[in-house]
Amino acid sequence: MTEFPTRLLITSAIPYINGIKHLGNLVGSQLPADLYARFARARGAEVMFICATDEHGTPAELAAAKAGKPVAEYCAEMHDVQADIAKRFGLSFDHFGRSSSQRNYGLTQHFAGRLADAGLIEEVTEKQVYSHADGRFLPDRYIEGTCPNCGYDRARGDQCENCTKQLDPTDLIEPRSAISGSTDLEVRDTKHLYLRQSTLRDTLDEWITSKTDWPILTTSIAKKWLHDGDGLQDRGITRDLDWGVPVKKGSEDWPGMEGKVFYVWFDAPIEYIAATAEWADANGKSDADWRRWWRTDEGADDVRYVQFMGKDNVPFHTLSFPATIIGSGEPWKLVDYIKSFNYLNYDGGQFSTSQGRGVFMDQALEILPADYWRWWLLSRAPESSDSEFTWDAFQTDVNKDLADVLGNFVSRVTKFCRSKFGEVIPTGGEFGPAEEALIAHLQTGLETYQTHMTNMDVRKAASELRALWVAGNEYLQDTAPWSAFKTDPDRAAAIIRLSLNLIRVYAVLSAPFIPTAAASMLKDLGDAPDEWPVTMTEALEMLPAGHAFQVPEVLFAKISDDNREAWAEQFSGTRS
Repeated sequence: MTEFPTRLLITSAIPYINGIKHLGNLVGSQLPADLYARFARARGAEVMFICATDEHGTPAELAAAKAGKPVAEYCAEMHDVQADIAKRFGLSFDHFGRSSSQRNYGLTQHFAGRLADAGLIEEVTEKQVYSHADGRFLPDRYIEGTCPNCGYDRARGDQCENCTKQLDPTDLIEPRSAISGSTDLEVRDTKHLYLRQSTLRDTLDEWITSKTDWPILTTSIAKKWLHDGDGLQDRGITRDLDWGVPVKKGSEDWPGMEGKVFYVWFDAPIEYIAATAEWADANGKSDADWRRWWRTDEGADDVRYVQFMGKDNVPFHTLSFPATIIGSGEPWKLVDYIKSFNYLNYDGGQFSTSQGRGVFMDQALEILPADYWRWWLLSRAPESSDSEFTWDAFQTDVNKDLADVLGNFVSRVTKFCRSKFGEVIPTGGEFGPAEEALIAHLQTGLETYQTHMTNMDVRKAASELRALWVAGNEYLQDTAPWSAFKTDPDRAAAIIRLSLNLIRVYAVLSAPFIPTAAASMLKDLGDAPDEWPVTMTEALEMLPAGHAFQVPEVLFAKISDDNREAWAEQFSGTRS
């Protein structure tokens, strides 16, 4: 059996507060993180699964202004909205925090003070773009133009989301304000703090090189930022904004930085730590309870830390956040593994929150239960390359995998048992060669499935899980209990007894992917135990003869052609 960590810290890239996230955001971080967290708990690991809303920076200010609300009020409301949708999608966070929390204020200011004391903060007078039409300095993200590298016409002033190249606003061709669209821009002097991360280049390079098990996508992006062009650059960590963590050196004021806030990219990853402290506060725990996850001198030395994120977030998590942690000189836990994802595209184009293109999490739940989306997104996760959502593929996979394979098996077994033996697991009959062959096959499949899940190979795990479902259907078809019952009722009873136990096994193994359906399956099996199988021989005898169950409602309804066509039309434009 594959060895598994005893303590796991899992973080998902924290979503921006400015609106509900689309399915591409979901499959790029939160959903696979939840898959892994659920699997880890089922395997007996102690898990701390953390996420939060990313509430600072211009995106929050603009979204609040558009909504006609004070930014703090807007962020509080949207945090509740995002938390509710995450819960309805079955995302099993131990805590869903807020980067505007006092915990994050204090920790961000603490790290800034430590970095300053270590000589890793530099005051720089820089040229920054000022928009006359907007009456303000524009953060890099709110200057748009054409990327000089790939020609994408909506590149931002800090990074092109199309090719991921790091940019400065002055690099953009035909720059304009993302707020007003104005091209009446002026470059002015302003003073800011910079993190001298370039001085840690060799340390970061050595650390990344040591991570030989990381996905190629993760290491290739990190190495590109380290070595392309002039290599790793120092980055500004402050901005001329009203909303954010006030610039302080620990608890002390920072002369010359009055009225400024820390740049959102600096404080956002620190929220992983802060959100764990928020978890402690919310649950009546002590500081020692959260520090044992983050401080290697206080118990975190046996923690395995895994991060999940889309590829656009990789540079900040492989370079900038580690630079903050390392540069502090304190024994904070560094990430052990970064699982990064490519993009999920939408029907020939890109999902886009800013452009309202694609299917968003709240809209998805309005038309189908979460498990339909969870299964499809994870089974098509964009691991080795970008993948694409199409309504045809969604309908085909849901109908084939969930309805025709898993749902069909559950329905056939329970209904046949009720008609011939009643709603109890039948007695009689012994397992024979067919059962022995099935058990051996399932044991091999279980071990393969566990290996893929442990390695976070999401698509391979989904494929192996489906193969386990298929094996049950093939066994049922080959042994034909409906025929056996006519001449040998005890033989039919043995087949159905194994098959009902197999439904329990399927529920347990499928729970990380489709938790709501899995819980329903166990409930219908008379509140069957959710114990993870060690050997299939034991697992398929856990529910004894005489154990009562009930025939479930349809586990997964098929998606009709009419529904598919209606939804394709409904989501063909952009969300207002």
